[in-house]
Amino acid sequence: METAVTSPPRAVKRGPLGGTDSDAQPGRSLRAGTRFSTWTPLNNRSGNLQLFEERTNLVLHWFDLWTDGQRKHLLRSLLARCSRPQLKYCKDVLMEAVPVTHVDFTSLLPRFLSLYVMSFLSPRDLCCAAQVSWHWRVLAEQDCLWAGRCISRGWFLPYAPGEKESGAWRNHYVSCVATLDRLTPREAAERYGTLNLQSTGMTEEEEERRKERRIRQMIRDKVQEEKKHAMRTRKVWGSYSKPQGAAGGGTQAGRPGSGITLSSWPSLPWPPRAAGSPSVCLSLDRGLGPAAQSLESGQASRTSSERLSRARGALSSFTSRPPPSVSTTPLPLLLLISSRVPAYELVLSGVKDGVVVVLYDHRGTLSALLTQVERTVSGQRAQRLGLLAPGGTEEIHLLHGRRLSERTLLTPDHREFWEKLCGWVAPTEEGGGIDIFSPLAASAPGVALMQNLSTLTGLEVLAPMGFATGCFQNILSEWSDGRVCSGLWDQRPASPALRFVCEAALLGWCRQAQWMEEALGELRGRRGPQLQSVGFQARGRALGHLLWEEIRLEELCVSKDLNEALTEGLTALTRQGETRPLEFLAVFLKRWSEEKEGGESSGGDRGRNRAADDFSLAPHGSQEGVGPIAQLPQMLFDWRGAAARELLHSECLYLGRLGAVLKVYQEPLTATLNSNRAILSYADIHIVLSPVTQMLELNRGFQAELAARLQQWGAEQCVGDLLVKLCSKLRVYTNYLQNYSTALRTIDKCRETKPPFRAFLKRADRSLATHMLSLQELLLCPVWRIQEYVTLLQALSLHTHSSHPDHAHLRSALRTLLGFRDFIQKLKRNSERDELMEETQKMIQGCPSLSEGNRQLITTQDAALLSSPDEQIPDSLRTYQQVSDVGLFLFSDALLLTRRSVRLPPFSVAQQISHSFLASVDLSGLTAREITHSRYVRHAFVLEGPCRSWVCATERGEERDHFLCALRSAMRSAPTGQP
Repeated sequence: METAVTSPPRAVKRGPLGGTDSDAQPGRSLRAGTRFSTWTPLNNRSGNLQLFEERTNLVLHWFDLWTDGQRKHLLRSLLARCSRPQLKYCKDVLMEAVPVTHVDFTSLLPRFLSLYVMSFLSPRDLCCAAQVSWHWRVLAEQDCLWAGRCISRGWFLPYAPGEKESGAWRNHYVSCVATLDRLTPREAAERYGTLNLQSTGMTEEEEERRKERRIRQMIRDKVQEEKKHAMRTRKVWGSYSKPQGAAGGGTQAGRPGSGITLSSWPSLPWPPRAAGSPSVCLSLDRGLGPAAQSLESGQASRTSSERLSRARGALSSFTSRPPPSVSTTPLPLLLLISSRVPAYELVLSGVKDGVVVVLYDHRGTLSALLTQVERTVSGQRAQRLGLLAPGGTEEIHLLHGRRLSERTLLTPDHREFWEKLCGWVAPTEEGGGIDIFSPLAASAPGVALMQNLSTLTGLEVLAPMGFATGCFQNILSEWSDGRVCSGLWDQRPASPALRFVCEAALLGWCRQAQWMEEALGELRGRRGPQLQSVGFQARGRALGHLLWEEIRLEELCVSKDLNEALTEGLTALTRQGETRPLEFLAVFLKRWSEEKEGGESSGGDRGRNRAADDFSLAPHGSQEGVGPIAQLPQMLFDWRGAAARELLHSECLYLGRLGAVLKVYQEPLTATLNSNRAILSYADIHIVLSPVTQMLELNRGFQAELAARLQQWGAEQCVGDLLVKLCSKLRVYTNYLQNYSTALRTIDKCRETKPPFRAFLKRADRSLATHMLSLQELLLCPVWRIQEYVTLLQALSLHTHSSHPDHAHLRSALRTLLGFRDFIQKLKRNSERDELMEETQKMIQGCPSLSEGNRQLITTQDAALLSSPDEQIPDSLRTYQQVSDVGLFLFSDALLLTRRSVRLPPFSVAQQISHSFLASVDLSGLTAREITHSRYVRHAFVLEGPCRSWVCATERGEERDHFLCALRSAMRSAPTGQP
């Protein structure tokens, strides 16, 4: 319709709506008479409705004449102009017209949820669902739905499906159901092989099995023929006569009063057993019985007798053949090593063959550790379980915040962990047990922990007894299972530790662990991630080079005998420690070949010779039950005297180190002061060395009294009063520890500002007179000595009866020393916290002051900062892109974000990492939430502050879980009300 627009009064030409304009009366006003104008009259309701209906009909008439594209364009334009209530109304109308319940759920749900729903369907229902649509057919034929149904029935695919092949298990299921091709496990193994062994060609054993089945079938056929013949030729019922010479009535061999005997009964499938005869479970005997009866009774023909004789001879030769020998390989040993163990790298380098090592992160959880162990053992059972984790005489620091002690063992999480973990260990009857590398057997709480753990797991638990001073040297002392029988303490030499680690590596680690940990700790803090990646790459390259370039694994084909000979030869070579390995291996293989050809008798001699060689080649102390130490549990041994002698021996070593401080450092420095050529001032010498003089005087008196007591040692001798006297004078140690950090700072300042003192330290440090230690390391000896006092006192208290007169004094001294040890640990934590804050302050460029109040650094985490182009999209469908690398520094009251920059210098593989300050958020106003894994992002989380939010992602899921757990814990304990 064409409309001409003119000047007011805006008349509208007549169009298709004829007759409407003639109704207007000339007396009406202009507003009421212009119903056909471009505006709608608002003061005339009836005219307004009429004009709206006319225009609606006109628009609908146009809508009917438009194409589909024009209609969609109009609808889109109308919906864009609608308000939210109007859009909601349109939604309700569309829901009534096109209900959502009729939508295909497989097109809306994720694929794994659709497959999970279909997994509850039966095979018949899955086949019906496959007929709905092509999409449903693709889902219904997935292997994950059919593989479990086939495997549970013993139907295995005879081939490996291709990567892009679909529906292989479904077709196999249908074919098996159609042909009822259901095999027994033995037949399935013969046809397809086991899960770990592929099916090969016909072997000798398979031919023997087929021959056996043919003979059985032949016997069954013969028996059936004899039955049929007997049924055709049998006499009338009751006409059987009683044989001559039988007992009256035939009550013993046949039915009572029937006159029927076993010798004339032709239709029995196998002969009944006599009373008291053992039952026969072999299925071969069931087919031989009727044949034997027929031969004895003379009812079978001569031809059938000969055939059955040949069959019996074949079966006897088959059954008399000895079964194939099964080579029993020894079970491996499982060793758990915590990443908090000092210098664990040295322990890993000395692990023996046959030991499976699990190096776990101490920051993890018990469930994560259990999963890691399960993935490592892969269902294989271990002979023994070893645990190397930080700990003392009363508890084990298994994980961060998870200490294993007598009190925490029976908690639900620890109980479940140990029950599942020890389920993979062989029982005690087969030599299984748990070896804990902590001196639990040196104290009563530790022994109680060992006994409770043994009761819980049903395994033997061994631990060191602590009769060796040093950082980790107690591992080298005797081991015990914590049981006291008739006053005799059950103990063993240090062989449990030598089962897992070579003796040389274990000795070096025990003696030098503390020193290496201090150096490696700083190295890990600065180059930790880089060292980890470089280590993985180096191990992978070395293994690949060895297998594929040196050994040429793809070309290597070794027989079973050669494999066994090489294994034993290399084992003997390892034990022997021969300097000429090639000649030794050649002689061993030649002897192996000669013994192999000698037969079974020589094989027995070979086993005896090899056992003798192994015994002679084994290191001293590695065989249990050999030597004088193994006889100690059978005789009365004075463990109190052993602990007291170890106390005196370690006291002499301690006094030697304190005396070296005075002899090597104090006396020369004092002499230079008196000769007017002072290297240090009197005040500096007093600050650094005067407390050592006081401790040396105190301990010399204690050592002299202790030596006098040991010279007159007896069952009732007491040393507890001497220890109580020593504890009453520990004020000297308290002053020394409080001024210890000041003494170290004084040494550093004087070394930097006074060249003569620097030259003096260079001559005196790490010499034979100082036990190859520096001045700072010698000043640390009193701290170590307190821990040694605690360990030895716990051993003395454990082996001292409660009625002994020395028991009360020992317990009193032990309580005092335990409190003093806690005081030292508190000072150490405060010092480490301050040093860590200073290092963090220096590390971050442009960082505000961190030394405020009682702030502590909890943890740090490297992450990637992500951003999304559209924030309105749900998290599961949102795409992210990495903006930069960030560092997350979690403090006790705030979270610090830094921009992390990684730079690789030219001609170098070492990375240089720097941090610059980005933002800081108070924990009281911070919230954190995880982002669900999707195809676009993994291991991501959102940190929302008062003003802005950050989306971060870590490399591994364990890192994200650990950081979020620490963050939520810090948020709960953070003080509120801070600005």
